[in-house]
Amino acid sequence: MPTSALVLRPATEADAAAVADVHIASRHAASMPPAVHGDDDVRRWLAARLHEDEVWVADHDGLVVGYARLTDTWLDDLYVLPAHAREGVGSALMEVVKARRPDGFCLWVFEVNQQARAFYAAHGLLELESTDGSANEERSPDIRMVWPGSDPLRFLRGLIDEVDEQLGDLLARRAALTRAVQEFKTDHARDPARERQIADAMARRAPALGSERLARIVHTIITESLDAASD
Repeated sequence: MPTSALVLRPATEADAAAVADVHIASRHAASMPPAVHGDDDVRRWLAARLHEDEVWVADHDGLVVGYARLTDTWLDDLYVLPAHAREGVGSALMEVVKARRPDGFCLWVFEVNQQARAFYAAHGLLELESTDGSANEERSPDIRMVWPGSDPLRFLRGLIDEVDEQLGDLLARRAALTRAVQEFKTDHARDPARERQIADAMARRAPALGSERLARIVHTIITESLDAASD
């Protein structure tokens, strides 16, 4: 199918059933964990999202063959009917998303979905963090990818700023807990074995840093928290 035959347009309420058909068929055909919700639930949920999110469809002769759903900073869905895969539909939708979000966006992709990961990489998206899947409904490892937009340095620094804000909150909580626990300790000596356990547990969540680097970070955090507790 020539991409010139595609019409890329904002979705309307009348597209709700067709968008759900694309979603369900594409998920069934893809290398993805089984869906947690039944088809009827998916249809109701997507119909509601048409009112809340920005949704674009790829229309070929009146048939919706793909769609993309995006929020302010995330691409939440990009699906194509399996019968129209490798016809440029996904690429056409991706260009719409980039045009609509020129400053960049993020998305999540399942680790096992190698085809989707390759597609996004071919379109300039970067793989950032990996998770064990405990935060998604499917409980399947996933990867956060980003398209850094027209000013990659600014976009990525913005993500760093978000993480630093979270780190600041967590460090404040860690320091407060360190102060509180001192009252209940009979032995105020440091516990190297426990600190190693903490570093090893963190390394399972942040394998790129590894236990040795994280052991040094944990040592510094505890040292400074103890120092603050003594003020």
